[in-house]
Amino acid sequence: MTDDELRDDDSEKTVVIIMTSGPSTPQRCATPFYLGSLLAAMDAEVHIFFTMEGVRLMEKGVAEGLIAMEGGKRIIEFIRDAKRAGVTLHVCQPALPGYKIDSGLDLIGEVDHVSRAGMLADLILSCDKVFSF
Repeated sequence: MTDDELRDDDSEKTVVIIMTSGPSTPQRCATPFYLGSLLAAMDAEVHIFFTMEGVRLMEKGVAEGLIAMEGGKRIIEFIRDAKRAGVTLHVCQPALPGYKIDSGLDLIGEVDHVSRAGMLADLILSCDKVFSF
């Protein structure tokens, strides 16, 4: 199978990335956005669902000060690249209170949806691929 045939087979696919990593493991925080951007550019519908410590990446001020590796770009830049590529960002509402995050005040503007676990379940059941970081 050629690269072009592979890309054609992957068009119109839906991918869900479950992001549980956060500021305590910054080296894991860039790849989901990079991969999401790449998949969206290949015409996949991409959703990143932030839960557990991952919700902290969507908190104002956190991703702006975080890098995955010394000399690398800030995580907020990876987030913005993903948004420009068409990635949809969901934040797990039940995880927010544990981190004292107010969904109406504390989230960055790039967040598309504050969602409950049922939305994640629906995304998983209706998608073609699921990745977890």
